[in-house]
Amino acid sequence: MIIPKGKLIIIGGAVDMGTNLGSQENIIKPNYLKFFEQGILKRIITESAKQHESVVEVITTASQIPELVGVEYIEAFKQLNVSNVGVLDIRSREDAKREEYLERIRVADVVMFSGGDQLRLSSIFGGTEFLQIMKTRYQNEDFVVAGTSAGAAAASTNMIYRGQSHKALIKGEVQMTAGLGFIDSVIIDTHFVQRGRIGRLLYAVASNPGMLGIGLGEDAGLLITGGTMMEAIGSGLTILVNGRKMAETNIYDVEMGSPVSIKNMRVSVMSIFDKFDLAEYQLIIKKFVKVDGALTPDDNN
Repeated sequence: MIIPKGKLIIIGGAVDMGTNLGSQENIIKPNYLKFFEQGILKRIITESAKQHESVVEVITTASQIPELVGVEYIEAFKQLNVSNVGVLDIRSREDAKREEYLERIRVADVVMFSGGDQLRLSSIFGGTEFLQIMKTRYQNEDFVVAGTSAGAAAASTNMIYRGQSHKALIKGEVQMTAGLGFIDSVIIDTHFVQRGRIGRLLYAVASNPGMLGIGLGEDAGLLITGGTMMEAIGSGLTILVNGRKMAETNIYDVEMGSPVSIKNMRVSVMSIFDKFDLAEYQLIIKKFVKVDGALTPDDNN
């Protein structure tokens, strides 16, 4: 197994950036976040080798309002004293071939995929030199790849791109395709708690029990280092669905459009500072303490 040198940060969506992006996308922003003190966007910067001097590129391909999203991210990073932020407004496979964009992705320290429609990401970037440059850098360099909402859902090798929550456990409702391929053996869903998507992940894992289902709540994220160690960041919750010891399912027997049955699927919940080791398939629940009003992990635990 090749251990990537880069870091992958996946976020469930509706990250409070101190601006009005949440209302623009019709998502209710939590009002209890102290985003710039201990938020996810700040963590993305602190994980970058150059920190505040990092070159950040925001990819707005998934969004239907790329201009607005780009401006919001520039302003949010500016409040974190990060000024070298660019926006790659890539709307087609032809755009992804532009040498200017290829060069910018070669020198960026952090790349951030915005939310929107993950199928746009897979269909526009799949098989391109642009994506290959990113994946090569992620494997071999201290390079941070981050994605929120659709950007997170598309990060894995296999992704969910369709499925209504209330019909998710009906055979054929949840549909999957190839993602961007930064991490294997997981299936990621986003806005998970708020939009009641547990059924989507149960179905996806029942049909692929060797994969870990990751349900990211809003303002919840995972920092993934070494390709296997996942640390919960942000104020929200992350749900893990583990099908390795699933006892039984009839998903392969029932007809399309029929409900499915699943026996003994394991579910765990992660909150801030908890870790999950994909290599050992082990959840490590961390205690935390308050230091100067901020939460920090208790290293004695």
